[in-house]
Amino acid sequence: MRSREIRADYDRTSIVVYQAYGPHIGRPAVEQGRFVPPFSRTRMTWIKPSFLWLMERSGWARKAGQEMVLAVRISREGWEEALSQAVPTSADRRVHRDNDEWRAAFRHARVHVQWDPERTLRGRALDARSIQVGLSRHVIDRYADEWTLDIRDLTPTVHRIRRLLGDGHTTRAAALLPRERVYPLPAELARRIGADV
Repeated sequence: MRSREIRADYDRTSIVVYQAYGPHIGRPAVEQGRFVPPFSRTRMTWIKPSFLWLMERSGWARKAGQEMVLAVRISREGWEEALSQAVPTSADRRVHRDNDEWRAAFRHARVHVQWDPERTLRGRALDARSIQVGLSRHVIDRYADEWTLDIRDLTPTVHRIRRLLGDGHTTRAAALLPRERVYPLPAELARRIGADV
């Protein structure tokens, strides 16, 4: 596994990203198959193609306000459109010449990209990095209304995996994980977000 690559559950036309919400947001989204109020369109929302990274972030759906884990299938066209507008959340010499250039770009960024340590099934941080993408209020309507194809509730699966881990059944738990593989990023997009080419 290279240091910075996107690993995801995807097919020819779509990619799955994960989010965790409280039931007041998660249940209506699953029932409607799209994000509806009280989902906020005025604040940044973060999407993550790494299931295990979100498990670390949400405490396996146990943290307050993150009790429902959603698998949001979006179009690859929308995903790559978001990445084409992205600016890293910290200065990266692979992307910008210097801090001033990065600051100028970040000030006007509609989409943020951050690379965080990928996680093992047991939550150990790896050297490899996992991407999370922050969608600002300037693009969130596109995400909610155009890019989103389907929303599934993965919470029962999350609870089952956690129970299996707690009982020492690591192999059975691993068998329930989403199948993630390296996403084929166009070279120009990879350079823009600081991914390995």
